[in-house]
Amino acid sequence: MAKINVQNTEVTVISIDERDYISLTDMVRNIENGSALIEKWLRNKNTIEFLGIWEEMYNPNFNSPEFEGIKNEAGLNRFILSVKQWIEKTNAIGIIAKAGRYGGTYAHKDLAFEFASWVSPQFKLYLLREFQRLKEEEQKLLGWSAKRELAKINYRIHTDAIKQNLIPQELTPAQKSFVYADEADMLNVAMFGETAREWREENPDLKGNIRDYASINQLICLSNMENLNAVFINEELSQSERLEKLNKIAIQQMKVLENVDDKRFLKLTDSENR
Repeated sequence: MAKINVQNTEVTVISIDERDYISLTDMVRNIENGSALIEKWLRNKNTIEFLGIWEEMYNPNFNSPEFEGIKNEAGLNRFILSVKQWIEKTNAIGIIAKAGRYGGTYAHKDLAFEFASWVSPQFKLYLLREFQRLKEEEQKLLGWSAKRELAKINYRIHTDAIKQNLIPQELTPAQKSFVYADEADMLNVAMFGETAREWREENPDLKGNIRDYASINQLICLSNMENLNAVFINEELSQSERLEKLNKIAIQQMKVLENVDDKRFLKLTDSENR
């Protein structure tokens, strides 16, 4: 539902089955005996013919025989037709009557513009302008939402690609059986899959060491692993046993940390879209 301001008159626009309906009741709200104008317009023979043509074009369930009877009666002094009668007799969908809040008589935009022209050509032109402005704003919002969704998709693609490198791989039998000179290198292998020396040989142009280029999540995981390694040493586990355990822990913790980041990002973008 949206509202547009037409010559200081607030007019409601709703969507039904992806079609725009405009409130006729709002359009005549500031006119004396405005509600009577809707029924007066509906009793007009030209209006009946116009409504019938529209229904036959867009409504497969339109009751054409009943419509012919109504059309033949239109114009006679005794002819009376309400919105409710028109809908019930012909199964019309172009005009609807809503009850409750924001209730009133609504018409498909094609019919609403015709009604506006009948009430006041000037009002119709202003209505067309404001309705077009509303549609342009909706298109802008739609484009923005599409861009946000694309950004989210690209983010997931990007982070999934990064996580292939961030989440540690299971160690090979050779890595498990190797005796590492110090505990720091053993932790590097559990986390990064290589020793500090191996990393320097692979990245001769980079300054510092392997941990200087670690992500925040990797550093958090390394800190946890250092504490756990101390516990495992006290439990007198061999280096190969500790390495295997720490590698499994690194894989598990990194998966958890990366998923938390994903959810935080998606929650943030969803809240911005609301």
